[in-house]
Amino acid sequence: MDNKIDFNKNLSVQIIAVSVSVLLLLVKLVAYYYTSSMSILTDALESIVNVVAGVFSFYSLFLVSFPKDKNHPYGHGKIEFIASGIEGAMIGFAGLAMIVKSIHGFFNPHELESLDLGLALILFTGMVNYFLGRYMVKQGESNHSVTLIASGKHLKSDAYSTVGLVLGLAAIMLTGYEFLDNAMAIVFGLIILVTGVKIVRKSIAGIMDEADYKEVEKVVEMLSKHRRDEWIDVHNLRIIKYGPALHVDCHVTLPRYYELEKAHDLVDSIEKLAGEESEVPIEFFIHADPCLPSACEICRVKDCPARQFEFKEAVEWNLANVMQVNRHEYQKNIGVEEELVG
Repeated sequence: MDNKIDFNKNLSVQIIAVSVSVLLLLVKLVAYYYTSSMSILTDALESIVNVVAGVFSFYSLFLVSFPKDKNHPYGHGKIEFIASGIEGAMIGFAGLAMIVKSIHGFFNPHELESLDLGLALILFTGMVNYFLGRYMVKQGESNHSVTLIASGKHLKSDAYSTVGLVLGLAAIMLTGYEFLDNAMAIVFGLIILVTGVKIVRKSIAGIMDEADYKEVEKVVEMLSKHRRDEWIDVHNLRIIKYGPALHVDCHVTLPRYYELEKAHDLVDSIEKLAGEESEVPIEFFIHADPCLPSACEICRVKDCPARQFEFKEAVEWNLANVMQVNRHEYQKNIGVEEELVG
């Protein structure tokens, strides 16, 4: 399977996103100039965040494209989590600023003008944001870019809030209740604040190497699908994400009478298999354990010269039991799933 990341494509997408964000910012500022609407101003403020965050995201994608070096033996992928975290923080700050500004507007009302023009301009920006955001998320998922996915979701959330903004402006035009302008701005500010917090939360999880169970399940499925009798046991499996790349640590129990060269070849076969099956760059660091008599009952190796107990039942690897630190044994496997998952 081709697991090469097209970094140039990611950079091109981000350049398009920044360029479009600048144009949309200008359109929103024009809309605010003609309408004096606080709701439109809050939308424009968020576009400023889009531009600044987009520039930083471009820089992070540029760094991620660099190969591993002496100072960064695991690559530069972590910068993507930092970039998306900064973007999330800026989004949250913009939402908070919108709320404060709108509360102030309740006590200092002003007359709205040319709402029909403002509505048309904002509707246009919302449509552009939605389709651009959708494209960025799709590209980010296919090319495994945390930065593009975060930016794309941000633009789509902008588009959703724009729908509410358009409906609100239409309601103001129909009813004449101008206080709705500040009320809507507060609602949009809250939505944007929550979006920012979620992005920051996901970024922190990546920086702190929080377990990604979906990725663990993929590795377990791959190992189970191509399982060989000599792979007696897999345990203490851990995954760390470095941007689009995965680093996997695990212990594999092999027959203890195997010579070093044969054990090495088996470990190599697992690493090669992972490289062929994975959709993203992946590296395995495997610790080979020699089998103990306690593994006989779960060992499927035929004609084993070291067998002391009859084979009873192999361990079916799953999300719960491959992450446990200790080796698997026949009697000790009972209840492992409930203990770890619960």
